[in-house]
Amino acid sequence: MDYIKILKEIQSEISSLYTKGEVASYIPALKDVKADDFAMSLTLMDGSYYSVGSDDLKFSIQSISKIFSFTLALETYSKKIYKRLGVEPSGDPYNSLAQLEYENGIPRNPFINAGAIVVMDALISNFKDTDITFNEILSFIKKLSDNKNISYDQIIAESEIHSGYRNLALASLMKSFGNLSHDPRTVLETYFKMCAIKMTTKELSRSVLYLANDGFDPISGFKATSEQRAKRINALMITCGHYDASGEFAFNVGLPGKSGVGGGIVAVVPDKMGICVYSPKLNKQGNSLIGTKALELFTTKTGLSIF
Repeated sequence: MDYIKILKEIQSEISSLYTKGEVASYIPALKDVKADDFAMSLTLMDGSYYSVGSDDLKFSIQSISKIFSFTLALETYSKKIYKRLGVEPSGDPYNSLAQLEYENGIPRNPFINAGAIVVMDALISNFKDTDITFNEILSFIKKLSDNKNISYDQIIAESEIHSGYRNLALASLMKSFGNLSHDPRTVLETYFKMCAIKMTTKELSRSVLYLANDGFDPISGFKATSEQRAKRINALMITCGHYDASGEFAFNVGLPGKSGVGGGIVAVVPDKMGICVYSPKLNKQGNSLIGTKALELFTTKTGLSIF
């Protein structure tokens, strides 16, 4: 298959959408990104790599990071983690307080903000220290991407700390229900650092290959998780990876995927490749507008939807 030809076709066909969508202005440090940036990368199981656009541009991965923290939590706690969070689609915005209140402080799934905060709290309990916890997550990502030159943007992290009142409300509400072990601010500071990790589409498409290969990185042989857990993570990416637009993403794209408000989306084609697309303007649900369309075009042109 001529992947470069297909990627160039997609790049041309999405050009009319650059006027639509909005960048994530509720995080002040994200407002300054170049709104019309675009990149799309594929990494195949044998390490072959194809891309178009600004594939060397590092951007804030935001909620894409939740894939990696949840993988570590599953490795640490196995099924016990499900006592503190569910596996159902939310059907509500990713930062809904109403749903969390109604369901007694138990987040619907690990990919909405409340669920990822619980995951972070659990990891801090395991590693006994916030700095160690963050470094373990970062080291895991570096190993999966086969790149040691990955870090976080301190300005973005601090911007989120100073403006993340709704996340603080979510954490405080869960603390009141007994579903958070540590001080909400302590957990959130580590959570925001994780969200502020910066990577390229090339690095991210490489990093999710383990989910296309039953938990093993097909290039290095590193076992990131078990086959069963990789199956669970992929299932959650299909049903919950795009918040209250997850059904629409599954319907139009047909791949396990996870978005971030920084403008990135990763997706997995089982037994074939990892994909990452970046375009910072978001739709109403907080997912990359052009990125979503680019992935829809990709599965239409290649026939690589899992359905």
